[in-house]
Amino acid sequence: MGNAERRPRVLVVGQGAREHAMVWKLAQSESRPTIYAAPGNPGMAEWAELVNISASDHAAMVRFCRERGVDLVAVGPEQPLAEGLADALAEAGIAVFGPSRLAAQLEASKAFSKQVMEEAGVPTARHRTFADLDEARAYVRAHGAPIVVKADGLAAGKGVVVAETVDEAERALEDMLVGGRFGASGHRVVIEEFMRGVEVSLMYFVDAHTAVPMLPARDFKRLLDGDRGPNTGGMGAFSPVPRVTQDVIDRVTREIVQPTLARLREMGAVYRGVLYAGLMLTDEGPKVVEFNCRFGDPETEVVLPLFAGDLFEVMWAVAHDSLQPAAVSWHRDAAVCVVMASAGYPASSETGVPIELPGQLPEGVTVFHAGTRAGEGGRLETAGGRVLTVSAVAHDIPAALDRAYTAVASIRFSGAQYRHDIAHNWQS
Repeated sequence: MGNAERRPRVLVVGQGAREHAMVWKLAQSESRPTIYAAPGNPGMAEWAELVNISASDHAAMVRFCRERGVDLVAVGPEQPLAEGLADALAEAGIAVFGPSRLAAQLEASKAFSKQVMEEAGVPTARHRTFADLDEARAYVRAHGAPIVVKADGLAAGKGVVVAETVDEAERALEDMLVGGRFGASGHRVVIEEFMRGVEVSLMYFVDAHTAVPMLPARDFKRLLDGDRGPNTGGMGAFSPVPRVTQDVIDRVTREIVQPTLARLREMGAVYRGVLYAGLMLTDEGPKVVEFNCRFGDPETEVVLPLFAGDLFEVMWAVAHDSLQPAAVSWHRDAAVCVVMASAGYPASSETGVPIELPGQLPEGVTVFHAGTRAGEGGRLETAGGRVLTVSAVAHDIPAALDRAYTAVASIRFSGAQYRHDIAHNWQS
């Protein structure tokens, strides 16, 4: 595709910092693609034409692709994938980077994911699935705490409670199963053993035949310094993770990723896109905490800045089952990102607050927009919980940290909150 006479046309679906990073990296392709973003955000406008189409409006997406001659669609968020957007595009003959609805159930249903892992012999936490509050309570009381309670469905990264006490676990169960905290996503819960170890994220480019690992990353899900406070969609990340050696990556590929993909194929689901493995490195070896069916956020904002390949060519190859490991290469640098969130996040978000960005950022720093919009007079203002992701690349993690926090200090909006200790554990 990269050698075609006309420039390829790519539609990126989504509006967060992850999708901004995808657009930013696609714009660096030697193929010089024409990029559209639906619905996009103001930060993407430098490289992409913003298209006012909801990620859930599959018919409008297909219609737009046909009208504009879009060659490839790259789907960022999990929700449209779980709803079958990739299937609708494929049925219309449009190449798509992103898994089918069935394959996306790896993320959309914790119970489905656990079933696949059990059948594939993939190491993960011991678990049970419940829809009845009394039965779930009895299980928690029998096993004690700490224990993990997860909403079965999608909950924007907030549906996991690591309960330190039985009382905390029971409150989480009541919130989900009775209180409707996550709507239909919480009508079933998965209760898991608490795994001890080091948590890391490892993403893979995957087509019908091949799975190629990206650089490992570690994200920080808790809102407050010291890994305290409520779970969020992610408050920052760093990459690479020094303790994740090539031997560890090879073991994850062999014992976790390949058996999972093989089991999905047996079920009639050929996976294409990004498979995200959230892992716990335990004394017994790597175990799966969760799978995601797309690029992680905020991990993408540290992994893609280190990617030395051509993202368009890799995405095109994935969509056409021609992925080659040699196409995936990495810079010998490190990256750190810090998320700046609005007041009230994650319980709520303050919108319409003016954002002041500096005229010049430190070397190696990119600011990816998440919850932003163009307000009155075109001024930049907040439009969501996670507002900006400040990403920095340098020769090592401490230097990247310094650049990232220098940039954060120069960005202002009322009520801004962020963690001051991202990557505090980079050596562990």
